[in-house]
Amino acid sequence: MTALVQLIISVLLFFVLFFGIAFILNMLLKATWIMAGFYPLVVCAIVDKISTADYFLKPKFAFQKLLSGLTHLLPADIIMLSGGLFGALVAGFVIRSLRSSGYTMF
Repeated sequence: MTALVQLIISVLLFFVLFFGIAFILNMLLKATWIMAGFYPLVVCAIVDKISTADYFLKPKFAFQKLLSGLTHLLPADIIMLSGGLFGALVAGFVIRSLRSSGYTMF
């Protein structure tokens, strides 16, 4: 029961976190889907647990580690990361809706 509660709270936190980050990035950069495009890179940074420099210094090792991390994700991890992606996508739709409603700030 507590694992289910933790999962629900985690999904909500990922949703709110990535909605907020995507909303601010979209507002500042005027690029509606910027965070949805960068989200796979964020997931890779979360999953691989290695330095980003390793992708340039030791690419074979880095991509093997990334593939290993992606294949060993638990269903709860996939659900949480999906909540973050959903938050980034919802932020894009909200920004697009605000722009079409006439809010020039967005």
